[in-house]
Amino acid sequence: MANPQNPLAVLILGPTGSGKTALSLALAERFNGEIISCDSVAVYRGMDLGTAKPTHEERARIPHHLIDVADPNQPFTAGDYSRLARAAMREIANREKFPVVTGGTGLYFRALTEGLFAGPARHEDLRKRLRRSVQRHGSAWLHRLLVRLDPTSAERIHANDTPKLIRAIEVCLAARKPMSQVLARDPLTGFRLLRVGLNPSRPALYERLNRRCAQMFSAGLIAETRALLACYGPVKALGSLGYQQAQSVLLKGVSEKTAIAEAQQGHRNYAKRQLTWFRREPDVHWIEAFGNDPEAHRFAADLVQAHR
Repeated sequence: MANPQNPLAVLILGPTGSGKTALSLALAERFNGEIISCDSVAVYRGMDLGTAKPTHEERARIPHHLIDVADPNQPFTAGDYSRLARAAMREIANREKFPVVTGGTGLYFRALTEGLFAGPARHEDLRKRLRRSVQRHGSAWLHRLLVRLDPTSAERIHANDTPKLIRAIEVCLAARKPMSQVLARDPLTGFRLLRVGLNPSRPALYERLNRRCAQMFSAGLIAETRALLACYGPVKALGSLGYQQAQSVLLKGVSEKTAIAEAQQGHRNYAKRQLTWFRREPDVHWIEAFGNDPEAHRFAADLVQAHR
């Protein structure tokens, strides 16, 4: 149970385009807060138009953290995010400010709140041997092996789930201890977490995403992508939504109209995946509206007030 003396932090989650920035600004302004971005692309400098980062005016209103902290050619992991975001939360709370975490990268939220485990790397030779054993003896043989190596993991993995059985055995053998011990996480402590989710109607969300994608291109996304390619080359970060489609115009001769349509479809699909992910988050207070809706502001503010 959370310690009632711990400071409160709010986590605003939801699909892309749902208005998380607007809601985070409203709560931060009302409750003397500062905003921590939870977006795996907004961490990169120079990637502005395709990420829908808060504007410079919005960042001038409220201090923001974890935006523009890495160059696009620098690796930046969920573990890096967890470390920096936790430090930012503590620093904000130490100044008696209110931490407001907002974004749509589910893995980063999970890394922040639950921590990550450092599992061993894949061992392809071992995997091949285990697959051959499955062909000879069946998946039940793998499960019996896992029972000997790690009874705790064997209890939660179905005897017919070959991929998970193989990974569990691989981890046990590589780490030389049960996977159930290797996978121990490091959950966030010292805060009471209030999760607020935005879930506007699907047709309205898709319409907003379509408009936003078109506006990104009209604002100069292709030119921004050209400059990033010239500076960094085709780095992994530029494979994100919007930039991937802009690259297809620059490198493959795809028409801008086609690229916009593909980006729109990609954002709609991404919104679906985000909602599926966030539905698994515990104790989310869902708001069936966009984050710029005054009713959403009132509902979220009442939640924060009730938990303070």
